[in-house]
Amino acid sequence: MTGRLVLGGAPLGQPGDVGPRLRQAMATADVLAVEDTRRLHRLATDLEVTLTGRVVTFHESVERQRLPGLLAALADGATVLLLTDAGMPSVSDPGYTLVRAAIEAGVAVTSVPGPSAVTTALAVSGLPVDRFCFEGFLPRKPGERRSRLASLADERRTMVFFESPHRLADALADAAAAFGPSREAAVCRELTKTHEEVRRGPLSALVEWAADGVRGEITLVVAGAVPEPVSLSPAELAALVAGEEAAGATRKDAIRAVVARTGLPRRTVYDAVVAAKE
Repeated sequence: MTGRLVLGGAPLGQPGDVGPRLRQAMATADVLAVEDTRRLHRLATDLEVTLTGRVVTFHESVERQRLPGLLAALADGATVLLLTDAGMPSVSDPGYTLVRAAIEAGVAVTSVPGPSAVTTALAVSGLPVDRFCFEGFLPRKPGERRSRLASLADERRTMVFFESPHRLADALADAAAAFGPSREAAVCRELTKTHEEVRRGPLSALVEWAADGVRGEITLVVAGAVPEPVSLSPAELAALVAGEEAAGATRKDAIRAVVARTGLPRRTVYDAVVAAKE
């Protein structure tokens, strides 16, 4: 008999964002593995939940040493609820090691989904949301941070980062150098909390705003790169499409690939293919 690992989405700041399923999971779990026991008890008090299970700490410095005990509890049939300080476990928070170990042990892993700073910041940023990537925390060392940002200079998807308040000004300055000062971005501070603030604008303006220091939990959203249109003749565009088709793509997918590669309108590429046939 094996138990069940449940990943619980903790509120970012407002206990009222928690639904009845998380309340029930907190009240009935046999073991609660939490990043901070003080935050757990504060949340339980706010939600008027009585905890009946055993509480163990599960944060970055003790993840590995806690695994054997939690796996043993799961093997004995216990329900283990994993909660971090805010948002979903494993997303730049403890949890990945336990999830992988549970899966490898044949334990069922499920979730009580809840708030996420990533998608919340993305939604309120005002930047494109159709395609995005999450880059987690930027490196702490300036040289490594600049290298990471430089590698993302051509990324076309909207990018979401976590950043500490005392490194934000430097991170924004490095982002402006890597992406250009006019690249649009949004700094989301203290999401859902009393002093929530979202600053939107070009990176140059955000650098100036952050120069005097910023406090609170920070999520940074940066617009993706806009491809510069290339100048290709209809014959050259048709040849690119033909090359994609020769590699096994359908006509539709070949045209889509060339549009993505060149930044040209789909109609331009399509017309070039039609013209080549005539």
